[in-house]
Amino acid sequence: MTAPTQLTAAAATGSLNTKDMRRILGSSFIGSAIEYYDFMLYATAASLVFDKVFFANLGPGFALFASFATLAVGYIARPLGGVVFGHFGDIVGRKKMLVLSMLIMGFGTVAIGFLPTTAQAGIVAPLTLVVLRLIQGVAVGGEWGGAALMAVEHAPAARRGFAAAFANAGGPAGAVLGTLALSLFAALSGKDFLVWGWRVPFLLSALLIAVGLVIRLKVSETPAFQRLEAAGAQRKVPLLDVLRHNKKSVLLGLAATTAFYVCQAMTTVWGVSVAVESGADKNGVLNIKAAAAVLTLVVCFYSARLSDRIGRNRVLIGASILGAVLAFPMLWLMTNGTLWGFGIAIVLGNGLVQGFLYGPIAAYVAEQFPTRNRYTGASLAYQGASMLGAGFTPMIVAGLSLAAGGSVGLIGAFWIAILAAAAVAVRVTPEGKGRELD
Repeated sequence: MTAPTQLTAAAATGSLNTKDMRRILGSSFIGSAIEYYDFMLYATAASLVFDKVFFANLGPGFALFASFATLAVGYIARPLGGVVFGHFGDIVGRKKMLVLSMLIMGFGTVAIGFLPTTAQAGIVAPLTLVVLRLIQGVAVGGEWGGAALMAVEHAPAARRGFAAAFANAGGPAGAVLGTLALSLFAALSGKDFLVWGWRVPFLLSALLIAVGLVIRLKVSETPAFQRLEAAGAQRKVPLLDVLRHNKKSVLLGLAATTAFYVCQAMTTVWGVSVAVESGADKNGVLNIKAAAAVLTLVVCFYSARLSDRIGRNRVLIGASILGAVLAFPMLWLMTNGTLWGFGIAIVLGNGLVQGFLYGPIAAYVAEQFPTRNRYTGASLAYQGASMLGAGFTPMIVAGLSLAAGGSVGLIGAFWIAILAAAAVAVRVTPEGKGRELD
């Protein structure tokens, strides 16, 4: 029996507990975890290291703003990666693009580990940092679409939400690994952390990439793509096809996805920085952030399974409302200068609100597009949201804080507006639970 036939039989029984499905879900989870380890490691380093290593001559406030600007560059590149990898993923297949994205990400991350400081190389250092961040952004922009579709297109219809969550859950898992690695070497290197300690987690990426490649090379192409190939469907330029026939789906998916990215940026990037600046212990903040990411993982899987029962839309709208209610309490807790305050805020914002938004979102976005342009369309919506939500939020919030003299009023209003827009977008989107992908 061929692999596609086995997977079709598994889909008919509604089970994810087959040898092929376990390998596919494991590949989606582990591969995404490794790539997001690389990507989110940069986010944590931008909060704690890069303003001092690459932008120290700008002064504390503006150095942090410049560091967050380089963080945004990676998110700006993600839609480009989504379009490029989506094009070839829709033409030649999902699997090949997943392998290529991992190789590109590994190169960019290891190169950052070897990068000289501004004191050593002058302006070349921050410029090279920007280029390497662009490379990271292109790679992770191609990663999510492939990993999510490998799970969604292999899974039975009744379990798509839960299956797709394995690709998304790689994000917080990678964040845990990256945060713990940086925290560990911050403790081991002590006062030398800014000299060499921060580099080691970036260099360790080479080992993780090797493991991920071995796993990814063993999975099969998705049945949905194989059926498209077998039908001999004419496919020209997936991007033009999406813009012609699925533009509304892109815009609604982007608005819905932006909410969880803003929650992520508010708590795990800007929140980390402001908590440390307000007096909370740096290592304690990093350890709490890692613990909250574990909670995000648990809630992500729970909310994904819930979405298979009651629908993606109900879960996403409920989570958006919860986030809007908790926005100002979380901001006060993050900025009160205590570890307990930061801990409660990140458990609420990153663990619960983001977790409930995160679980169903991969299936929600993927189900809005047909097989012929699904990689491109889903990547456009998801990676566009990553650029707007995660890429610009730390910079926007830092600017709002400067403009308001340190007050969180404008920041809270911004956060609530994003969550309200997401709820409206989901409300007008057709429910995708149980929809036939082909």
